Amino acid sequence: MGLTTYREQVQTGVWDIPAAYLPADYFEGVALAGGIPVLLPPQPVDADSANGLLDRLHGLVITGGYDLDPAAYGQPPHPTTDQPRLDRDAWEFALLRAALDRSLPVLGICRGAQALNVAFGGTLHQHLPEVIGHSGHRAGNGVFTKLPVRTVAGTRVAALLGDTADVPCYHHQAIDRVGDGLVVSAWDVDGVVEAIELPGEKFALAVQWHPEKSLDDLRLFAALVDAAQSYAGR
Repeated sequence: MGLTTYREQVQTGVWDIPAAYLPADYFEGVALAGGIPVLLPPQPVDADSANGLLDRLHGLVITGGYDLDPAAYGQPPHPTTDQPRLDRDAWEFALLRAALDRSLPVLGICRGAQALNVAFGGTLHQHLPEVIGHSGHRAGNGVFTKLPVRTVAGTRVAALLGDTADVPCYHHQAIDRVGDGLVVSAWDVDGVVEAIELPGEKFALAVQWHPEKSLDDLRLFAALVDAAQSYAGR
């Protein structure tokens, strides 16, 4: 199971260096659900190399992180939008395209939900507090807020989670216009899109929240691992 990672300046001991990293709870979620996590740091990529890499994997997780470059969805940057990580954007979009082309199971988390939406031509709210009038989706200081979401009947997310769920959130951006071919599979009480998916047989879904922050509930990770096992057995 491939998981994309950050590439940032990292301090550890005497070292202050550029490094690829990923918070451990992401790959712990995959491992606890029965998968074998493989970290995929940002790197130069083309269609051939993306396909060559995915030949060795049975599933893909596009993880959380800094904001996407607004140019990817045709907008100038908002003052609160992060400085873009263009290498990571290019890497993840290439992996997404290649994974979807071969029906590789995909789970997007937070930034990953936004990347999936933009890959299908959708747009984002660059600063959610200006849209809904409060900052409850990102309390700040690394504190995750538990928020209730309601799933959409008939979607894969609803089948996995039931009608409602309380989920850990930490995001200041969110999906605005939903990408072509995607459907919304969960909303919150403010009308914010909290999950999207590709309808049909392909396992391609993404949540705006952070399931890795509540590993007592492995339903999303387990569903991804199950889909990956089915893909491997084709």
